[in-house]
Amino acid sequence: MDNAGIEEMFQGLGPVTVKRMFGGKGIYHLGRIIALEVRDEMLLKADETSAPEFAAAGATQWTYEGKKGKPVKMPYWSIPDEAYDDPDLMAKWVRLAYEASLRAE
Repeated sequence: MDNAGIEEMFQGLGPVTVKRMFGGKGIYHLGRIIALEVRDEMLLKADETSAPEFAAAGATQWTYEGKKGKPVKMPYWSIPDEAYDDPDLMAKWVRLAYEASLRAE
């Protein structure tokens, strides 16, 4: 996804900054990372407070294979499919990501 598309996706939250990282992109709002684009998939930040809501909506948590083949869970989740067609719903999910970023202090 190009930067203009990312900015449009997050418009319900406000302006974002997109930075290249790890072969993907980091998406920041007010200096806090709120999302990653990894392998053409957008992943939103979540925590123990918001992760159950992501899971209930059918989102999946980003994991990768760590040392000794054990999966490592990261604090980023896929965006529920229905949000891609509904700007108001997308705004809800990106706000949850920003709130998780604030709690991570």
